[in-house]
Amino acid sequence: MTLGPLMVDVAGLALTAEERVRLGDPLVGGVILFSRNYQDRDQVRDLVAEIRAVRSPHLLVAVDQEGGRVQRFREGFYRLPPLRWLGHQYDLDNDRGRRLAQTCGWLMAAEVLDAGVDFSFAPVVDLDYGTSEVIGDRSFHRDPEVVGELASAYILGMHKAGMIAVAKHFPGHGYVVADSHLDLPVDPRTQSALYDDLQPFGRLIRQGVNGVMVAHVRYPQLDGEVASLSPYWLRTVLRDELGFGGVIFSDDLSMKALASEGDMPERARRALGAGADMALVCNDPAAADATLEALRQYSDPVGQPVSQSRLITLRRRAPIGVELAATGGEFRGTLAWEQAVTVLDEAQARPGLTLS
Repeated sequence: MTLGPLMVDVAGLALTAEERVRLGDPLVGGVILFSRNYQDRDQVRDLVAEIRAVRSPHLLVAVDQEGGRVQRFREGFYRLPPLRWLGHQYDLDNDRGRRLAQTCGWLMAAEVLDAGVDFSFAPVVDLDYGTSEVIGDRSFHRDPEVVGELASAYILGMHKAGMIAVAKHFPGHGYVVADSHLDLPVDPRTQSALYDDLQPFGRLIRQGVNGVMVAHVRYPQLDGEVASLSPYWLRTVLRDELGFGGVIFSDDLSMKALASEGDMPERARRALGAGADMALVCNDPAAADATLEALRQYSDPVGQPVSQSRLITLRRRAPIGVELAATGGEFRGTLAWEQAVTVLDEAQARPGLTLS
């Protein structure tokens, strides 16, 4: 069975019979986990094993484990600092900031992989304009060059642990005030004004980033469609102009930014038709089922085989340099884990940048 173009969620700490049926649908290709799906490391490993057992080859399993405000697995995981902290460290010492970013990326990825999850939707490469509360300290920095430097280092750490990376939220969510979870943000800037926002994405694409998540933001000076539903942004800009060959994800189609863009099946059709390889349908099981039914005849003879080849690259890889403990194969407590934690603990204990 191949991987379908929809990523869905589950309600709790273990699968229900209804969810097993839903995950067995050939149009489903992945599952995203939230805080409600996490109790402790043993439980989440069991949940991931349940998800994997539904199908062969197994579904992709993902999570948002950025650090700071957005860290779904907390108890029993290292409390990662927000990305803005790495930007402050870079301002104090460029080389040290890059090293800390690589350490954060490695530790995040190694712990998530140890739980059995394939990948985290990370890193955020939106610019910190100081206007978007939903982005805020999830951003590395205001300077696109610094964002590119730190994101590259962070992704290098992820890759060393054996995890792919997904840069978000293309083409840039940091300028707008509105939160796309609650409303549709409209970015009034021209193409030249958006150049800075696109720089980190362009750099990471040239370096071979595996995935990109597209924002629910409208940029009316360039295109009338919301970016996540727009052939202009997905095909013309991301694929053709920037040369991106990896996986394109929509952001969650249940977010209120898309409230006026049709029902869930219509949003999914439009996202996939615009060029997304995988569309996220979360927090609404009935809408997920309606979308699966509506897309039953979904066919894109050009895109589907190519999407399949892209999606299979997202599976967890054999970790590089992750030394498992002698007892139980437990990652936490190994020398590599202890060294990373010590580096980050000591760095966070240091006095930060003082503004006078």
